[in-house]
Amino acid sequence: MHEPAAETKPIVWTIASSDSGGGAGIQADLHTFAALGCHGCSVIAAITAQNSTEVVGYETVSPALFITQLNCLLQDIPPKAIKIGLIPDPALLQQLALWLAKHKTDYGFSVIADPVLSSSTGYNFIRQSTLSIWRQQLLPLLDLITPNLPELALLSGLVQQSVANQAAQLQQWGAAAVLVKGGHSTTGTTVTDSFFGKNTGFTLHQPRLSTTHNHGTGCVLSSAVTAACAHAYPLSDSIIVGRAYLQQALSRGYATGKGAGSLQHSGWPQQYHYFPQLQQQHNLQHNLSFATMGAPIGLYPVVDSVQWLKRLLPLGLDVIQLRLKQGSAADIEQQIAQAVLLSRDYKLRLFINDHWQLAIKYAAFGVHLGQEDLASADLPAIAGAGLRLGVSTHSYTELLIARQLQPSYIALGHIYPTQTKQMPSMPQGLQRLKHYAALCHDVPTVAIGGINQARVADVLSCGVNGIAVVSAITGQTQPEQAFLQLKQAWEHHYAYQH
Repeated sequence: MHEPAAETKPIVWTIASSDSGGGAGIQADLHTFAALGCHGCSVIAAITAQNSTEVVGYETVSPALFITQLNCLLQDIPPKAIKIGLIPDPALLQQLALWLAKHKTDYGFSVIADPVLSSSTGYNFIRQSTLSIWRQQLLPLLDLITPNLPELALLSGLVQQSVANQAAQLQQWGAAAVLVKGGHSTTGTTVTDSFFGKNTGFTLHQPRLSTTHNHGTGCVLSSAVTAACAHAYPLSDSIIVGRAYLQQALSRGYATGKGAGSLQHSGWPQQYHYFPQLQQQHNLQHNLSFATMGAPIGLYPVVDSVQWLKRLLPLGLDVIQLRLKQGSAADIEQQIAQAVLLSRDYKLRLFINDHWQLAIKYAAFGVHLGQEDLASADLPAIAGAGLRLGVSTHSYTELLIARQLQPSYIALGHIYPTQTKQMPSMPQGLQRLKHYAALCHDVPTVAIGGINQARVADVLSCGVNGIAVVSAITGQTQPEQAFLQLKQAWEHHYAYQH
């Protein structure tokens, strides 16, 4: 009997220095990679002598051994992503910049750097030429740099200017994106991290944890972001996962010696209270109260005409979404008015996609909005009219935006490849669906995208409350029969799961 094939893990490198105390550096990076389902490789730049209270000293490896580590790994175990940590020798830093410039494009790996310029105990690693190498040679090779506030001021040289101006200077020198860690701010009970990307940005807010077990926070955050990038999450999502992982690890930290304790590495973050509050440049109004779904969502067809609605109504529909993309304004209004009347006759929970003004006018059960429609829709008017709100999401970033609105339900997609419409994101898959659903234990969720009868059980096992289908009904030669079979599969597996 053959053992099942082991799941392949993304390869992630850390290029940094060893921490003999085990709380930061290479050791913290490898713990983080393992906890987040990656295989970690290490290129050691220096060996430090340190404990929980101080760095006593360090020695760097030879340039020959440093470059041999890089080339040896690249021949056999090339990375999906690389994290750069403490490299105290300017000669090694310059060697790394040249190596990255030679290989980054060909191998396509992401590079995330945590510019460790001093230790948390006050040991200074800066040499005369360190800053110029960072500015002139390394920054143009970075997908993300994660300085804390003192490091940002030092790297930018703009000590008296705003964080935004300092980050913009790093981007002007070539960094693709900057995540400014706010933990060194001495004011307030909230830690604010600021992300500056290309034509985009947001801030992340989390409660400041009162703990002395915080050795290696910068290393852990940047290595967690790197691990998420290796799992092919977009950068904004990777930052959110990394920040949640850090909050989880900090909250479970433990004492090791007489000084700052270490972080506890506990796996992929799945509890919502570890995740940050996300504030975009154009923030949506929160503190709204949308009506609840009442009964469980169940099987949720999405149709593009009132004719489809009429065909499916006799089959025992409970929830449906009317998605009208074609036709004149008068035709769309007529169809919505007719659909609402039919829904009342059949006691159907009818959601209108996008056309929230008409949904309010004709008193539909609810409105379903995509992320691009949230900023333009009058959310207080929808809530005030007593309509339910469903919101589409395709990522951690969009999920946090939706959750903060406290909608009636959240759609998670697209799970499998779908031909229904052009999607800007990749299929999420079951593992991501499981992660997303775990963050929504108090908000009903609907999985959507490429779901058919054979996939119902697998999707339900991820913890969602409903499944939305389009072509699995409307694309079939016998749509009524397809609906009944899907409904039967849903009821069978839902009863089994619960």
